[in-house]
Amino acid sequence: MHSMKRFTTLLAATALAFAATASAKDLSFTIAAIPDTQNYIDYTHQTAEGFKFDADKMFLEQMKFIADNLEANGGDIAFVTALGDVWQHQTLLMDPAHAARGFKRVANPIMDSHFAPTPKVTTIEIPTARAGYAMIADKVPFSVVPGNHDHDAMWTDANHPPAAVFKDMSSLGVLHAGGLDNFRSLFGANQPFFKGKPWYVASHDGGADSAQIFTAGGYTFLHIGLQFDAHDSSLEWAAKIIAEHPGLPTIISTHDFLDNEGRRAPNPIIDNHAVDPEDNDPQMMWDKLISQHDQIFLVLCGHEHGQAMRVDDNRAGHPVWQVLSDYQDRRQTAIDAGVKLQPGEGIGDGWLRLMTFDMARPVPTIHVRTYSTAYKKQSRDTAEYAAWYKAVEKPRLTDAQFHDQEDFTIDLTGFRQRFGAPK
Repeated sequence: MHSMKRFTTLLAATALAFAATASAKDLSFTIAAIPDTQNYIDYTHQTAEGFKFDADKMFLEQMKFIADNLEANGGDIAFVTALGDVWQHQTLLMDPAHAARGFKRVANPIMDSHFAPTPKVTTIEIPTARAGYAMIADKVPFSVVPGNHDHDAMWTDANHPPAAVFKDMSSLGVLHAGGLDNFRSLFGANQPFFKGKPWYVASHDGGADSAQIFTAGGYTFLHIGLQFDAHDSSLEWAAKIIAEHPGLPTIISTHDFLDNEGRRAPNPIIDNHAVDPEDNDPQMMWDKLISQHDQIFLVLCGHEHGQAMRVDDNRAGHPVWQVLSDYQDRRQTAIDAGVKLQPGEGIGDGWLRLMTFDMARPVPTIHVRTYSTAYKKQSRDTAEYAAWYKAVEKPRLTDAQFHDQEDFTIDLTGFRQRFGAPK
Protein backbone atom coordinates (compact mmCIF):
# COMPACT_ATOMS: atom_id res chain seq x y z
CA MET A 1 0.00 0.00 0.00
CA HIS A 2 2.78 2.41 0.98
CA SER A 3 4.70 1.64 -2.23
CA MET A 4 1.56 2.32 -4.27
CA LYS A 5 1.11 5.64 -2.45
CA ARG A 6 4.73 6.59 -3.11
CA PHE A 7 4.29 5.59 -6.78
CA THR A 8 1.13 7.71 -7.02
CA THR A 9 2.92 10.68 -5.42
CA LEU A 10 5.89 10.26 -7.77
CA LEU A 11 3.56 10.00 -10.76
CA ALA A 12 1.76 13.19 -9.72
CA ALA A 13 5.05 15.05 -9.21
CA THR A 14 6.30 13.85 -12.60
CA ALA A 15 3.08 15.01 -14.24
CA LEU A 16 3.38 18.44 -12.60
CA ALA A 17 7.01 18.75 -13.71
CA PHE A 18 6.08 17.75 -17.26
CA ALA A 19 3.21 20.24 -17.26
CA ALA A 20 5.53 22.99 -16.03
CA THR A 21 8.08 22.13 -18.74
CA ALA A 22 5.39 22.01 -21.42
CA SER A 23 3.95 25.33 -20.18
CA ALA A 24 7.40 26.96 -20.26
CA LYS A 25 7.94 25.66 -23.78
CA ASP A 26 4.55 27.01 -24.83
CA LEU A 27 5.61 30.43 -23.53
CA SER A 28 8.83 30.46 -25.56
CA PHE A 29 9.14 31.12 -29.30
CA THR A 30 11.54 32.59 -31.85
CA ILE A 31 11.24 35.29 -34.49
CA ALA A 32 13.68 34.93 -37.39
CA ALA A 33 14.81 38.28 -38.79
CA ILE A 34 16.37 38.12 -42.27
CA PRO A 35 18.66 41.10 -42.96
CA ASP A 36 19.49 42.35 -46.44
CA THR A 37 19.97 39.40 -48.81
CA GLN A 38 20.76 41.45 -51.92
CA ASN A 39 24.35 40.26 -52.36
CA TYR A 40 23.39 36.58 -52.33
CA ILE A 41 20.71 37.11 -54.97
CA ASP A 42 22.72 39.60 -57.08
CA TYR A 43 22.95 38.07 -60.56
CA THR A 44 26.62 39.14 -60.83
CA HIS A 45 27.50 36.94 -57.82
CA GLN A 46 26.75 33.69 -59.65
CA THR A 47 28.97 31.32 -61.63
CA ALA A 48 26.96 32.05 -64.79
CA GLU A 49 28.44 35.58 -64.67
CA GLY A 50 31.98 34.35 -63.93
CA PHE A 51 31.81 34.55 -60.13
CA LYS A 52 33.70 31.77 -58.31
CA PHE A 53 30.61 30.37 -56.58
CA ASP A 54 26.84 30.73 -56.62
CA ALA A 55 26.09 33.12 -53.79
CA ASP A 56 22.36 32.48 -54.14
CA LYS A 57 22.92 29.09 -52.52
CA MET A 58 23.67 30.91 -49.26
CA PHE A 59 20.28 32.64 -49.43
CA LEU A 60 18.52 29.36 -50.16
CA GLU A 61 20.40 27.73 -47.27
CA GLN A 62 19.14 30.50 -44.98
CA MET A 63 15.57 29.93 -46.06
CA LYS A 64 15.89 26.14 -45.67
CA PHE A 65 17.29 26.59 -42.17
CA ILE A 66 14.34 28.78 -41.25
CA ALA A 67 11.87 26.35 -42.83
CA ASP A 68 13.41 23.41 -40.97
CA ASN A 69 13.05 25.25 -37.65
CA LEU A 70 9.49 26.52 -38.01
CA GLU A 71 6.96 25.52 -35.37
CA ALA A 72 5.08 23.75 -38.17
CA ASN A 73 8.13 21.50 -38.62
CA GLY A 74 8.79 20.89 -34.93
CA GLY A 75 11.00 23.93 -34.28
CA ASP A 76 10.29 27.15 -32.40
CA ILE A 77 10.16 29.84 -35.12
CA ALA A 78 6.68 31.37 -34.94
CA PHE A 79 7.17 34.39 -37.20
CA VAL A 80 9.60 35.49 -39.92
CA THR A 81 10.36 39.08 -40.89
CA ALA A 82 12.57 40.07 -43.83
CA LEU A 83 14.04 43.54 -43.43
CA GLY A 84 14.30 44.62 -47.06
CA ASP A 85 16.81 44.74 -49.92
CA VAL A 86 15.77 41.26 -50.92
CA TRP A 87 17.44 41.62 -54.32
CA GLN A 88 20.02 43.99 -55.76
CA HIS A 89 19.14 45.65 -59.05
CA GLN A 90 16.47 47.78 -60.65
CA THR A 91 14.67 47.77 -63.98
CA LEU A 92 14.03 51.50 -64.62
CA LEU A 93 16.04 54.72 -64.76
CA MET A 94 13.20 56.50 -62.94
CA ASP A 95 9.74 55.37 -61.91
CA PRO A 96 6.85 56.97 -63.85
CA ALA A 97 5.19 58.47 -60.76
CA HIS A 98 8.18 60.63 -59.87
CA ALA A 99 8.82 61.50 -63.50
CA ALA A 100 5.20 62.70 -63.76
CA ARG A 101 5.72 64.90 -60.71
CA GLY A 102 8.65 66.64 -62.41
CA PHE A 103 11.61 65.04 -60.66
CA LYS A 104 14.80 64.92 -62.71
CA ARG A 105 17.67 62.45 -62.60
CA VAL A 106 21.30 63.07 -63.44
CA ALA A 107 24.06 60.69 -64.40
CA ASN A 108 26.11 59.24 -61.56
CA PRO A 109 29.19 57.47 -62.94
CA ILE A 110 29.89 55.42 -59.80
CA MET A 111 26.35 54.44 -58.76
CA ASP A 112 25.11 53.94 -62.32
CA SER A 113 27.93 51.51 -63.07
CA HIS A 114 26.99 49.35 -60.08
CA PHE A 115 23.21 49.52 -60.32
CA ALA A 116 22.38 49.98 -63.98
CA PRO A 117 18.82 48.83 -64.75
CA THR A 118 18.71 45.26 -66.02
CA PRO A 119 16.03 42.74 -67.04
CA LYS A 120 17.95 40.15 -65.00
CA VAL A 121 16.05 41.46 -61.98
CA THR A 122 12.95 39.74 -63.29
CA THR A 123 14.64 36.72 -64.90
CA ILE A 124 17.16 35.84 -62.18
CA GLU A 125 16.93 37.84 -58.96
CA ILE A 126 13.18 37.84 -58.29
CA PRO A 127 12.80 34.12 -59.22
CA THR A 128 15.55 33.29 -56.71
CA ALA A 129 13.69 35.24 -54.03
CA ARG A 130 10.48 33.41 -54.96
CA ALA A 131 12.19 30.03 -54.58
CA GLY A 132 13.47 30.97 -51.14
CA TYR A 133 10.21 32.27 -49.70
CA ALA A 134 8.30 29.35 -51.19
CA MET A 135 10.07 27.21 -48.56
CA ILE A 136 8.16 28.93 -45.75
CA ALA A 137 4.94 29.80 -47.58
CA ASP A 138 1.78 28.30 -46.00
CA LYS A 139 3.82 27.19 -42.98
CA VAL A 140 4.28 30.39 -40.93
CA PRO A 141 3.06 33.99 -40.84
CA PHE A 142 5.73 36.20 -42.39
CA SER A 143 6.45 39.70 -43.61
CA VAL A 144 8.74 41.16 -46.26
CA VAL A 145 9.29 44.92 -46.41
CA PRO A 146 10.73 46.68 -49.46
CA GLY A 147 14.20 48.15 -49.17
CA ASN A 148 15.62 50.76 -51.50
CA HIS A 149 17.09 48.09 -53.80
CA ASP A 150 13.70 46.40 -54.16
CA HIS A 151 12.31 49.49 -55.86
CA ASP A 152 11.94 49.67 -59.63
CA ALA A 153 14.41 52.57 -59.89
CA MET A 154 17.17 54.14 -57.81
CA TRP A 155 18.12 57.45 -59.39
CA THR A 156 20.36 60.39 -58.49
CA ASP A 157 18.30 63.53 -58.01
CA ALA A 158 19.21 66.56 -60.13
CA ASN A 159 19.09 68.81 -57.04
CA HIS A 160 21.61 66.57 -55.24
CA PRO A 161 24.13 65.62 -57.97
CA PRO A 162 27.45 63.84 -57.49
CA ALA A 163 30.60 65.90 -57.10
CA ALA A 164 32.79 66.40 -60.14
CA VAL A 165 35.69 64.77 -58.27
CA PHE A 166 35.16 61.88 -55.87
CA LYS A 167 36.67 62.51 -52.41
CA ASP A 168 34.52 60.44 -50.06
CA MET A 169 31.03 58.96 -49.84
CA SER A 170 29.47 62.41 -49.58
CA SER A 171 30.68 62.99 -53.16
CA LEU A 172 28.09 60.53 -54.50
CA GLY A 173 25.11 62.88 -54.35
CA VAL A 174 21.72 61.69 -53.08
CA LEU A 175 19.68 58.84 -54.55
CA HIS A 176 15.94 58.31 -54.40
CA ALA A 177 14.29 54.90 -54.65
CA GLY A 178 10.97 54.89 -56.46
CA GLY A 179 8.37 52.51 -57.86
CA LEU A 180 7.38 49.18 -56.34
CA ASP A 181 5.86 47.18 -59.19
CA ASN A 182 8.71 44.66 -59.04
CA PHE A 183 8.20 44.20 -55.30
CA ARG A 184 4.44 43.82 -55.66
CA SER A 185 4.91 41.21 -58.38
CA LEU A 186 6.19 38.84 -55.68
CA PHE A 187 5.18 40.26 -52.30
CA GLY A 188 2.02 42.17 -53.19
CA ALA A 189 -1.15 41.67 -51.19
CA ASN A 190 -2.81 39.78 -54.05
CA GLN A 191 0.12 37.46 -54.71
CA PRO A 192 0.00 33.76 -53.65
CA PHE A 193 2.28 34.20 -50.63
CA PHE A 194 -0.31 36.41 -48.90
CA LYS A 195 -3.67 36.40 -50.68
CA GLY A 196 -6.36 34.78 -48.55
CA LYS A 197 -4.05 34.02 -45.62
CA PRO A 198 -5.97 34.56 -42.36
CA TRP A 199 -2.89 35.96 -40.61
CA TYR A 200 -2.31 38.60 -43.32
CA VAL A 201 -4.82 41.06 -41.92
CA ALA A 202 -4.27 44.28 -43.88
CA SER A 203 -2.22 46.00 -46.54
CA HIS A 204 -1.60 49.43 -48.02
CA ASP A 205 -0.12 50.59 -51.30
CA GLY A 206 -0.67 47.17 -52.85
CA GLY A 207 1.25 45.39 -50.09
CA ALA A 208 4.24 47.73 -49.87
CA ASP A 209 2.97 48.18 -46.30
CA SER A 210 1.37 45.18 -44.62
CA ALA A 211 0.10 43.83 -41.32
CA GLN A 212 0.17 40.32 -39.87
CA ILE A 213 -1.16 38.65 -36.73
CA PHE A 214 0.54 35.72 -35.02
CA THR A 215 -0.05 33.97 -31.70
CA ALA A 216 2.91 32.72 -29.65
CA GLY A 217 4.12 32.67 -26.07
CA GLY A 218 0.64 33.19 -24.68
CA TYR A 219 0.06 36.44 -26.59
CA THR A 220 -1.39 37.54 -29.90
CA PHE A 221 1.04 39.92 -31.61
CA LEU A 222 0.43 42.49 -34.31
CA HIS A 223 3.26 43.01 -36.79
CA ILE A 224 3.35 45.94 -39.22
CA GLY A 225 5.82 46.10 -42.11
CA LEU A 226 6.51 49.58 -43.49
CA GLN A 227 8.19 50.49 -46.74
CA PHE A 228 11.51 52.32 -47.00
CA ASP A 229 11.26 55.95 -45.79
CA ALA A 230 7.50 55.48 -45.53
CA HIS A 231 5.41 58.42 -46.62
CA ASP A 232 2.64 60.02 -44.56
CA SER A 233 -0.11 57.85 -46.02
CA SER A 234 1.76 54.74 -44.87
CA LEU A 235 2.09 56.09 -41.33
CA GLU A 236 -1.57 57.11 -41.24
CA TRP A 237 -2.55 53.62 -42.43
CA ALA A 238 -0.38 52.00 -39.74
CA ALA A 239 -2.01 54.12 -37.03
CA LYS A 240 -5.41 52.98 -38.27
CA ILE A 241 -4.38 49.31 -38.14
CA ILE A 242 -3.13 49.70 -34.57
CA ALA A 243 -6.44 51.32 -33.58
CA GLU A 244 -8.30 48.39 -35.14
CA HIS A 245 -6.30 45.92 -33.02
CA PRO A 246 -6.36 47.52 -29.57
CA GLY A 247 -4.20 46.06 -26.83
CA LEU A 248 -2.01 43.86 -29.03
CA PRO A 249 1.76 44.06 -28.49
CA THR A 250 3.01 45.44 -31.79
CA ILE A 251 6.26 44.98 -33.70
CA ILE A 252 7.33 47.27 -36.56
CA SER A 253 9.71 46.11 -39.28
CA THR A 254 11.10 48.64 -41.73
CA HIS A 255 14.21 48.75 -43.86
CA ASP A 256 15.96 51.91 -42.63
CA PHE A 257 15.62 53.10 -39.04
CA LEU A 258 18.95 52.98 -37.14
CA ASP A 259 22.51 53.44 -38.27
CA ASN A 260 25.23 51.25 -36.74
CA GLU A 261 25.85 53.85 -34.04
CA GLY A 262 22.22 53.54 -32.96
CA ARG A 263 21.16 56.91 -34.36
CA ARG A 264 17.86 57.46 -36.17
CA ALA A 265 19.75 59.19 -38.95
CA PRO A 266 19.04 59.04 -42.69
CA ASN A 267 21.60 57.48 -44.97
CA PRO A 268 23.48 60.38 -46.61
CA ILE A 269 23.55 58.66 -50.02
CA ILE A 270 20.09 57.07 -50.24
CA ASP A 271 17.65 59.44 -48.55
CA ASN A 272 14.14 59.59 -49.97
CA HIS A 273 13.06 62.40 -47.65
CA ALA A 274 15.93 64.66 -48.73
CA VAL A 275 14.63 64.42 -52.29
CA ASP A 276 10.87 64.09 -51.74
CA PRO A 277 9.26 65.82 -48.73
CA GLU A 278 6.31 63.39 -48.89
CA ASP A 279 8.61 60.66 -47.57
CA ASN A 280 9.74 60.38 -43.95
CA ASP A 281 13.21 59.79 -42.59
CA PRO A 282 13.70 57.52 -39.52
CA GLN A 283 13.36 60.28 -36.92
CA MET A 284 10.14 61.45 -38.54
CA MET A 285 8.78 57.89 -38.44
CA TRP A 286 9.57 57.83 -34.72
CA ASP A 287 7.99 61.24 -34.09
CA LYS A 288 4.86 60.73 -36.17
CA LEU A 289 4.04 57.07 -35.50
CA ILE A 290 6.21 54.88 -33.32
CA SER A 291 6.51 57.12 -30.26
CA GLN A 292 2.80 57.95 -30.41
CA HIS A 293 1.38 54.44 -30.02
CA ASP A 294 1.98 52.61 -26.77
CA GLN A 295 1.27 49.21 -28.33
CA ILE A 296 4.55 49.40 -30.30
CA PHE A 297 7.29 47.86 -28.18
CA LEU A 298 9.84 46.64 -30.76
CA VAL A 299 11.26 47.99 -34.04
CA LEU A 300 13.45 45.87 -36.35
CA CYS A 301 15.48 47.24 -39.26
CA GLY A 302 18.35 46.58 -41.69
CA HIS A 303 19.93 48.75 -44.43
CA GLU A 304 22.84 50.22 -42.42
CA HIS A 305 25.78 47.81 -42.36
CA GLY A 306 26.40 46.31 -38.93
CA GLN A 307 24.41 46.07 -35.74
CA ALA A 308 23.02 48.37 -33.06
CA MET A 309 20.32 48.65 -30.43
CA ARG A 310 18.75 51.58 -28.61
CA VAL A 311 15.86 52.01 -26.19
CA ASP A 312 13.71 55.12 -25.93
CA ASP A 313 10.57 55.85 -23.97
CA ASN A 314 7.48 56.56 -26.02
CA ARG A 315 4.95 59.30 -25.32
CA ALA A 316 3.34 57.12 -22.62
CA GLY A 317 6.69 56.71 -20.86
CA HIS A 318 7.16 53.05 -21.85
CA PRO A 319 10.29 51.63 -23.51
CA VAL A 320 10.54 50.85 -27.21
CA TRP A 321 13.44 48.58 -28.19
CA GLN A 322 14.95 49.30 -31.62
CA VAL A 323 17.29 46.73 -33.16
CA LEU A 324 19.45 46.92 -36.31
CA SER A 325 21.00 43.93 -38.06
CA ASP A 326 22.55 44.00 -41.53
CA TYR A 327 25.43 41.76 -42.64
CA GLN A 328 25.51 42.43 -46.39
CA ASP A 329 29.11 43.69 -46.48
CA ARG A 330 30.60 40.60 -44.79
CA ARG A 331 32.91 38.80 -47.18
CA GLN A 332 34.78 36.01 -45.39
CA THR A 333 33.08 33.35 -47.54
CA ALA A 334 34.41 35.12 -50.64
CA ILE A 335 37.89 35.36 -49.11
CA ASP A 336 37.72 31.64 -48.30
CA ALA A 337 36.89 30.98 -51.96
CA GLY A 338 39.70 33.17 -53.28
CA VAL A 339 37.40 35.88 -54.64
CA LYS A 340 38.81 39.39 -54.92
CA LEU A 341 35.87 41.67 -54.25
CA GLN A 342 35.71 45.37 -55.02
CA PRO A 343 36.01 47.83 -52.10
CA GLY A 344 32.71 47.88 -50.25
CA GLU A 345 31.45 44.75 -52.02
CA GLY A 346 30.19 41.99 -49.77
CA ILE A 347 28.32 38.70 -49.71
CA GLY A 348 26.75 38.31 -46.26
CA ASP A 349 28.30 35.05 -45.04
CA GLY A 350 24.93 33.53 -44.13
CA TRP A 351 24.35 35.56 -40.95
CA LEU A 352 20.81 36.15 -39.70
CA ARG A 353 19.11 37.08 -36.43
CA LEU A 354 17.19 34.70 -34.16
CA MET A 355 15.20 36.40 -31.41
CA THR A 356 13.91 33.96 -28.79
CA PHE A 357 11.15 35.29 -26.52
CA ASP A 358 10.74 33.80 -23.05
CA MET A 359 7.33 34.97 -21.86
CA ALA A 360 7.29 32.69 -18.78
CA ARG A 361 9.63 34.96 -16.79
CA PRO A 362 8.21 37.60 -14.44
CA VAL A 363 9.96 40.10 -16.74
CA PRO A 364 9.80 38.55 -20.23
CA THR A 365 13.05 38.47 -22.18
CA ILE A 366 14.30 38.29 -25.76
CA HIS A 367 17.55 36.43 -26.31
CA VAL A 368 19.03 37.85 -29.51
CA ARG A 369 21.46 35.55 -31.31
CA THR A 370 23.29 35.83 -34.61
CA TYR A 371 23.70 32.63 -36.62
CA SER A 372 25.41 31.79 -39.90
CA THR A 373 23.94 29.11 -42.11
CA ALA A 374 27.21 29.18 -44.10
CA TYR A 375 29.42 28.39 -41.10
CA LYS A 376 26.64 26.62 -39.13
CA LYS A 377 27.67 28.46 -35.98
CA GLN A 378 26.41 31.20 -33.75
CA SER A 379 28.56 34.30 -33.59
CA ARG A 380 29.44 33.59 -29.95
CA ASP A 381 30.82 30.18 -30.92
CA THR A 382 32.90 31.44 -33.86
CA ALA A 383 36.46 32.02 -32.67
CA GLU A 384 37.39 34.13 -35.72
CA TYR A 385 34.26 36.30 -35.56
CA ALA A 386 35.83 39.51 -34.27
CA ALA A 387 38.92 39.06 -36.45
CA TRP A 388 36.73 38.73 -39.53
CA TYR A 389 34.34 41.64 -38.98
CA LYS A 390 35.17 43.98 -36.12
CA ALA A 391 37.71 46.19 -37.93
CA VAL A 392 35.15 47.19 -40.54
CA GLU A 393 32.04 47.39 -38.37
CA LYS A 394 33.05 48.46 -34.83
CA PRO A 395 36.84 48.84 -34.55
CA ARG A 396 36.66 50.75 -31.26
CA LEU A 397 35.13 47.76 -29.42
CA THR A 398 37.00 44.98 -27.68
CA ASP A 399 36.42 41.49 -29.04
CA ALA A 400 34.16 40.72 -26.07
CA GLN A 401 32.13 43.87 -26.64
CA PHE A 402 31.76 43.03 -30.32
CA HIS A 403 30.43 39.58 -29.43
CA ASP A 404 28.01 41.19 -26.98
CA GLN A 405 26.46 43.20 -29.80
CA GLU A 406 25.46 39.97 -31.53
CA ASP A 407 24.45 37.80 -28.57
CA PHE A 408 22.54 39.61 -25.85
CA THR A 409 19.34 39.59 -23.83
CA ILE A 410 16.64 42.25 -23.77
CA ASP A 411 14.57 42.52 -20.58
CA LEU A 412 11.09 43.57 -21.66
CA THR A 413 10.57 45.81 -18.66
CA GLY A 414 6.93 46.76 -18.14
CA PHE A 415 5.63 44.31 -20.75
CA ARG A 416 3.18 42.67 -18.32
CA GLN A 417 1.87 46.05 -17.21
CA ARG A 418 1.26 47.08 -20.81
CA PHE A 419 -0.13 43.85 -22.20
CA GLY A 420 -1.20 41.66 -19.28
CA ALA A 421 -0.28 38.10 -18.42
CA PRO A 422 0.09 35.33 -21.02
CA LYS A 423 -3.02 33.29 -21.76
